[in-house]
Amino acid sequence: MVKGTYYFTKGFMWGTATAAHQVEGHNTNNTWFAWEQEESRILNRDRSGLACDWWGGRWREDFDRAQASAQNAHRLSIEWSRIQPAPDRWDENALDRYREMLIGLQDRKMTPMVTLHHFSEPLWVAEMGGWENEEIIELFTKFVEKTVAALKPYCHLWVTINEPNVFAFNAYIDGVFPPGKQDVKIALDVLRHMVLAHARAYHVIHELQPEARVGTAINYRGFKPASQWPWDRWMAKLHHHLFNNVFVQALHTGTFKALGKKQKLDRVSGTQDFLGLNYYTGEYVRFNPFAPDQFFARRFFRPDSLLSETGFIAHDPQGLVECVKWGNQFGVPMIITENGVEDREDVLRPRYLVEHLHALWRVINDNYPVEGYFYWTLVDNFEWERGWSQRFGLWELNQKTQARVRRPSAELYEEICRINGISSEVTARYAPEAMQTLFP
Repeated sequence: MVKGTYYFTKGFMWGTATAAHQVEGHNTNNTWFAWEQEESRILNRDRSGLACDWWGGRWREDFDRAQASAQNAHRLSIEWSRIQPAPDRWDENALDRYREMLIGLQDRKMTPMVTLHHFSEPLWVAEMGGWENEEIIELFTKFVEKTVAALKPYCHLWVTINEPNVFAFNAYIDGVFPPGKQDVKIALDVLRHMVLAHARAYHVIHELQPEARVGTAINYRGFKPASQWPWDRWMAKLHHHLFNNVFVQALHTGTFKALGKKQKLDRVSGTQDFLGLNYYTGEYVRFNPFAPDQFFARRFFRPDSLLSETGFIAHDPQGLVECVKWGNQFGVPMIITENGVEDREDVLRPRYLVEHLHALWRVINDNYPVEGYFYWTLVDNFEWERGWSQRFGLWELNQKTQARVRRPSAELYEEICRINGISSEVTARYAPEAMQTLFP
């Protein structure tokens, strides 16, 4: 077999990604805390609880682990309900804590990327109708203004809203996120409000910090027709448009277009300096006339797919290539803001990691502008409606003791970050199953 190294571009960002509610612990004033209290909302009746105890200060040791692993960046999110616990109150102490975290990253020579909305908002916002109420655009803008004004000396990379497509689908179509509704019209209204909120936030951030770079993080999911039958092909195209295209195309063109309706939106076009891409897997789509709640389709993985331990993710590195090529149409640099696999025993993760990074290397070498990669995630954390059933961390977390245990994939990722590339030696040591693919 060939020996060698696939080197990434100089200055490439290597990091991991986290979200406030999933790692901080004791977030008791937001929509997800309330959702966890409802019967049967979370798998196994799990609770986020202490999570990874970042609010208690354990972010320091986790940042130390990331730094020691040669990571040069980290993506984290800000919890709106901590900054603005009530409509008429701002918590300066909470801002101080986030300021301390960002200074902690800078002191460790790691570039911070801050997400301003990652699936949760204050309870008082939810009581006003949340993202269904157009007033949230102004509320979110004020929160962004307050937060960025306080934290701008320590961060220049901002993600306004994480996975608006996932949020709209899970909260308003599938009903597994709060508020648990199933209404396509409301889902599209929510998505449009998020487009407008992003655009307002974009302009506010640039007024406060002209040198800032502002984007979103979209979850790209590859939808392939189950056959060449026209109905399967049409269904795959429909799902691709509604899930992948609508939000980002609106930011690109200034027109919100979905299900035959078009609306021109003011000051929206061109409001992204980079595009964050979250990619985990792809799936096949088959027309199903008996599934109106799923847009008349059945989505599935092929029987021969290599699946994660709970069957949540199919190993599909080529899908990351397709993701980047799709993202390139919007004419801005791209960053892989999330990519990872749930794997408690760390059996699939090494192969998943090196084969996805090799796919990314290939597309970068075709001159697609990708500036960095953030693995999801640093430490096992609370995975939303799936609770603690899925383990995505490079470090294993013992919830009771808060002990962290370094998985082999953490060592693999460290080797990749340290040399800014994937070597045949490292691949053979940690993911021999990938040797034939990477070094035939």
